[in-house]
Amino acid sequence: MCVCRPEERSGEDVDIILARLKSVKAFEKFHPALLQQICLCGFYECLDKGITLYRQGDIGTNWYTVLSGSLDVKVSETANHQDAVTICTLGIGTAFGESILDNTPRHATIVTREFSELLRIEQKDFRTLWENYRQCMAGLLVPPYGVMESGPNADSKYKHLAFTSCVVCRVVYACLSLFVSQVPSEKILRAGKVLRNNILSRAPHMIRDRKYHLKTYRQCCMGTELVDWLMQHTSCVHSRVQAVGMWQVLLEEGVLNHVDQELSFQDKYLFYRFLDDEIEDAPLPTEEEKKESDEELQDTLLLLSQIGPDAHLRMILSKQPGQRTVDDLEIIYEELLHIKALSHLSTTVKRELAGVLIFESHAKAGTVLFNQGEEGTSWYIILKGSVNVVIYGKGVVCTLHEGDDFGKLALVNDAPRAAVDKEDFNRILRDVEANTVRLKEHEEDVLVLEKTNNRSSGSSPLKYTVMSGTPEKILEHLLETLKLDSQFTESDPALDDFLLMHCVFVPNSQLCPLLMAQYPFHEQERVEYALNNKRRVIRLVLQWAAINTDHLQEEDSSFNFLQEFNETVCEESRLIPALKDQLPELEKIIRQNPSLSFQHKVLLRQFSTGNDRLQKKQPIRSTDEILFKVYCSDHTYSTIRVPVAASVREVIAAVTDKLGSGDDLLLIHLNSAGDKELLKPSDVSIFSSLSINGRLFVCPRDQIDSLTPLPEQEGPSAGSMSTFELMSSKDLAHQMTLYDWELFDCVHEHELIYHTFGRQHFKKTTANLDLFLRRFNEVQLWVVTEVCLCPTLSKRVQLLKKFIKIAAHCKEFRNLNSFFAIIMGLGNPAVCRLSQTWEKLPSKFKKSYGEFENLMDPSRNHRAYRLTMAKLEPPIIPFMPLLIKDMTFTHEGNKTFTDRLVNFEKMRMIASTVRIMRYCRSQPFNQEAPQATGKSHQDVRSYVRHISVIDNQRTLSQLSHRLEPRRT
Repeated sequence: MCVCRPEERSGEDVDIILARLKSVKAFEKFHPALLQQICLCGFYECLDKGITLYRQGDIGTNWYTVLSGSLDVKVSETANHQDAVTICTLGIGTAFGESILDNTPRHATIVTREFSELLRIEQKDFRTLWENYRQCMAGLLVPPYGVMESGPNADSKYKHLAFTSCVVCRVVYACLSLFVSQVPSEKILRAGKVLRNNILSRAPHMIRDRKYHLKTYRQCCMGTELVDWLMQHTSCVHSRVQAVGMWQVLLEEGVLNHVDQELSFQDKYLFYRFLDDEIEDAPLPTEEEKKESDEELQDTLLLLSQIGPDAHLRMILSKQPGQRTVDDLEIIYEELLHIKALSHLSTTVKRELAGVLIFESHAKAGTVLFNQGEEGTSWYIILKGSVNVVIYGKGVVCTLHEGDDFGKLALVNDAPRAAVDKEDFNRILRDVEANTVRLKEHEEDVLVLEKTNNRSSGSSPLKYTVMSGTPEKILEHLLETLKLDSQFTESDPALDDFLLMHCVFVPNSQLCPLLMAQYPFHEQERVEYALNNKRRVIRLVLQWAAINTDHLQEEDSSFNFLQEFNETVCEESRLIPALKDQLPELEKIIRQNPSLSFQHKVLLRQFSTGNDRLQKKQPIRSTDEILFKVYCSDHTYSTIRVPVAASVREVIAAVTDKLGSGDDLLLIHLNSAGDKELLKPSDVSIFSSLSINGRLFVCPRDQIDSLTPLPEQEGPSAGSMSTFELMSSKDLAHQMTLYDWELFDCVHEHELIYHTFGRQHFKKTTANLDLFLRRFNEVQLWVVTEVCLCPTLSKRVQLLKKFIKIAAHCKEFRNLNSFFAIIMGLGNPAVCRLSQTWEKLPSKFKKSYGEFENLMDPSRNHRAYRLTMAKLEPPIIPFMPLLIKDMTFTHEGNKTFTDRLVNFEKMRMIASTVRIMRYCRSQPFNQEAPQATGKSHQDVRSYVRHISVIDNQRTLSQLSHRLEPRRT
């Protein structure tokens, strides 16, 4: 939408842009009126990797904000740009380019680090915005444009900035030395009153005078009792640790105080006093106050549960490293897993860092952290707030945000300044290297192991963990350390990591010969040694086959290896009877995986809305075939039959053969909005990755611009409320969950890996995963479509109530995928702008929707969702887009190969995420269907499997504006 010239943008365009900008960190606190103006004058820019946006010394003409991707900031001390040094990277939400306010030259060269999307505002428009919204924008800009600390020292601060290279911190946690706030925030003050009133109403004995060591403490509560009380009164508290964090919020703000002024809340026999009880003879709450507090209790507990984890983390980091418990270290480690600056570090280094990190906070904007020429003594990671990097003579060159780090280079090089303490940082580096075992061949590393204490094992105090190596050496090590005395179900985690991830670095075509080479020949002199090695290889092959399941049928090499291996073991079992025990398992696998001579299954209209959706889903394999329509520019089509995993090149060849055309044809994905995506010849498995109403078109290059969507791509013109309003919300949620479970259960674990690393590298389909992700989008758009196609206000209110009820039942059935889809659908700009409709929604439903929205809160790496997931038992249908995001985060933050060795630490991290899916499916879904009311189960089943939606956001916005025109 930002591509259109500002004067050409409609109200719907502005709404779409506004929705995108609200999700960008830089604009979080902007006034709505200012955001509206930015939507009217901003331009969208997308740049490929390596593009120079502007050079140091240029006179600026635009201001920018990063919407996606990242850019390097390069500074040169000479006129030669080739000498430029990268000093930092700008990430999503970073704003830069404000030098256009006074026409000063650019202070640095900006180069895209990857494909990036930017919002650009021209100089004249930016100056107008600055004049009209100076106070609002000051927090985003940096000195001298941003707001600085006022007072007698303000001038000296400017001078200090002008003559030194420094880092300035703006915004910010409460200063540690003022950890107990002098003036609590209004929200937390009210939260304290609500909790005190409820305790006095429900358990008045908890607040009383207490004696300890001959001393009386007036009107106190005990720490353990406060935790017990929270656990009993809300379902949003899942553990005592979480409850401690919630009380810590009140302690930080001074609403709850330890009798000896300690600054951390503890789940112990320690005394705490509410702020209201600090005065003598504090009045008891009236009946009216008790009633109000009772009504506000759940909202208060929900608020504290959301901000409690941050307070608990601050409390832990404020302890001296030697005072941290094992649980404390685990909480810090979990936090470090999601900090992008640390994504490349090994698990061991992260665990070591958890023990030495120190919490440091700066209450005032403009605080100088360090100056040029000072020796580096700390490495900083930004937990909250932002930091400006200022260079002498150049001003502010960039701003660092949450998750960024700085100061590490000075620690390593002993350089002057360009928090982890320097000694701790160097000790960690020394310890990691001292505990590293390197196996070399021909003077080159072939296997790198990390030595750790094995507390769980009584036999061996040391454990060697694979960090990196060649595939052959990793396999050898895993076989040597494989325990034969454990049950088959108790698999070695490292072996499981290898078997899950080997497709990335050693495909089956290479692994099978390696496995056969590891199977030793019969040796008379070393019978017992050879027998144990054979049993280890058999054990590994059985586990490999169990993980690959259907994929064994797709490769001749894998199936032939299984047959050959089985024959070898069978033959040797005549000489070594001990091998006979494992033969039945091998033979069973052979029987369950017939060779490729079976007939290919034809998937008629597999990805459309045919009657096949009523049949139970079966996993789609790469060798399956599909009948698919490919359209021409005149809307005629050819039906082709190709493998599901066919490449674009193969699809074009099949269409060319059908048409008998001699032209050079291109394959285009055309969505319902008319947007065209030219597919690359190497792309594979494209049929399942189209948009909901997307279609494939084929045409010569000169006809691309003439392609138009088919009428059927527009979606429905009338809603289906008359049909599904007669259906029980619980039955709808149940049938949706049944269908979602069928789709989820078909997804092979390897599909997540193919999706993360790029399926074109594997020549495999991810159709099952694509269809499951597609279902999420379908349900989300179903909600928006139904609301926007409902012309009557009262009916729309009923629709909102219906969808909130369905979402609640989906959550009850542990179907978090559809639960999130429905809530995100209700949050779509076309729905959330319908103020008249939302105003009519009863407060009970508004409250439920608010609680559901809080579960979607993305802060602290979706902590609210992860806490909810942690207390659920399988079967669970997880929020799959977040699982994909976690894997992508790990993949992009870590190299697959380091010094030509497989980075097995990365494999381990990705495998642990894949195992979340395995855990979710570890129990079958056997939920009984609710009693049918209104429509039969079969009618409901048919409805939820044949949802028809509009997937054009512009169309949905237009429909929304017709329902409730913009108020002037």
